[in-house]
Amino acid sequence: MTATRRDFLVAGSSAFALAALPARAAETADARAEAALSAMAEAILADAPESASGLGIDTGPRAALKRRLGNKSPAGQAQIAAHVTDRLSKLRAIDLAPLSPVTRTNVAVTRAAHELAAEGFAFPFGDMAMMNSNWSYRNSPYAVAQNTGSFVETPDFLDSNHGIATPADADAYLDRLSAYAANLAGETQRLRHDAGIGVTAPAFLLDKSIAQMEAVRALPLDQWVPVASIARRTASMPGDYGARALQIVRDKVAPALAAQVAELKRQRATATMDAGVWKLPDGEAYYAWALKAGTTTTMTPDEVHRLGLEQLAALQSEMDGLLKGLGMTQGTVGERMTAMGKDPRYLFPNDDKGRAQILAYIDGRLTDIRTRLPRAFATLVPARLIVKRVPVEIEAGAPGAYAGAGAIDGSTPGNYYINLRDTSIWPRYSLPTLTYHEGIPGHIWQGEYSYKLPLIRSLLAFNAYSEGWALYAEQLGDELGAYDGDVAGRLGYLQSIAYRCCRLVVDTGLHAKRWTREQAIHWFATTNGSTVEDVQGEVDRYCAWPGQACGYKVGHGEINRLRSMAKAALGDRFDYRLFNDAMVKGGGVPMTVLAGNVEAWVAERRGA
Repeated sequence: MTATRRDFLVAGSSAFALAALPARAAETADARAEAALSAMAEAILADAPESASGLGIDTGPRAALKRRLGNKSPAGQAQIAAHVTDRLSKLRAIDLAPLSPVTRTNVAVTRAAHELAAEGFAFPFGDMAMMNSNWSYRNSPYAVAQNTGSFVETPDFLDSNHGIATPADADAYLDRLSAYAANLAGETQRLRHDAGIGVTAPAFLLDKSIAQMEAVRALPLDQWVPVASIARRTASMPGDYGARALQIVRDKVAPALAAQVAELKRQRATATMDAGVWKLPDGEAYYAWALKAGTTTTMTPDEVHRLGLEQLAALQSEMDGLLKGLGMTQGTVGERMTAMGKDPRYLFPNDDKGRAQILAYIDGRLTDIRTRLPRAFATLVPARLIVKRVPVEIEAGAPGAYAGAGAIDGSTPGNYYINLRDTSIWPRYSLPTLTYHEGIPGHIWQGEYSYKLPLIRSLLAFNAYSEGWALYAEQLGDELGAYDGDVAGRLGYLQSIAYRCCRLVVDTGLHAKRWTREQAIHWFATTNGSTVEDVQGEVDRYCAWPGQACGYKVGHGEINRLRSMAKAALGDRFDYRLFNDAMVKGGGVPMTVLAGNVEAWVAERRGA
């Protein structure tokens, strides 16, 4: 079974069926719509100031944003929800008919994002993050979890995204440090509220969250990331900012974190091991929304589950042939990949020396793929990035890897994080495809194209598009010959795609079919040949971020469907490089809008 056009969200699709009106009318209507979108972008930044810093635009008229964080208190979240509802009513009032195709797309994309966000805010629990570009890929039924909440997100944000070049920047950092304490307290209020209506995280997620927080609390305060970061970066600056940060952490942050830990421990005392959101009030409806947000489709859990099993079978058939070519003939594909993952030839030392080797190896793959990209794109971007280890204090609950593009003006590079808590997670053959996914030509590469679009388009992201593109980026590595002569590397690539098929099965298994955590871990590890250490973290991630993991393969499948459609329609006029350009230059969109963009590109090529 494959997803069809009827499965994709209809929001915005009518925009592509409307005929263009006379140019003068379109220009006037465009100007009004673009002014409205520009005002909405500023309103979104006001609610999520972290987005301004992530994009490097917290300067000039927006300098005040650098002193603030998004408000994580119950009142703050209610205010953001009200703003979403108000903007959505304004977006629905915009007449699409007189708009030019480009402006129609911008309005349709913005409206679709707000419709999904409004539906998410309607649930009286959890954390709906779609309006904060730094974390918009994930939604959680829990205000705090091992990979969700201020403790996980804010310290690294301050270290990586809050630039400090002047005393004013350092003063703004201190303001944000106080806001961090307030947000911890606000989240603790939300945790109490949610528990009161029957929403608590599974016991095993609470254990991880508590352990991460306790590990940091055991350190001297001057070693906490928010203190050490500003002390290091202002060492030659007057103002004694390290000491001032230490005082804020001692007086405000540490007590707020202690109170949050106490609440998590209180909830742990009665928590169950039930892994899925089916256990929550309105759990079935919540998961339907989470799947919709994660995939921008209306596919049911059963359809997603079946899609994963069918595509997994096809991939493992190809892997079987390659494994036999390596002389590995006995056992299932999963069993043989498990054996391969334990082969010392492919492993790095599980120590700091091995971690350094992994980072160096990734840098080498990035250098190599850059030389190949002119064959895949006619329009190139700099894609500046730094490869980093996931911060040690959160690595136990963090994903295996993640990335984000840098500042719009290029002043801050993108960050590609890899979780190195255990190097056995990353056999050598798995690293090239991971690098193409997270770095180039994946997330960081794609993100830089969005900077040429109106600001609001850089603030709004769609999980199925961004993750579908990143999976397609792994495919581009294969098509550009990155695995030529490297059977193990190609197996790593295919295993990576199969991994995303397993995600479809496991995510729906946990949340719709009531799989246990142990059942999910066992099925995933034995089926895909991944390590239990890796899979355990993955399964816990799906428990905290329902639906998010399903966007990868659904988006990847739609991109390939559209490419096949374009090739069939254009024949000799199909240009591989220009198709890839069209995919990234159109920016992040729901799947239905992506289809419209490709249809418009095909029509343009036909007339060329």
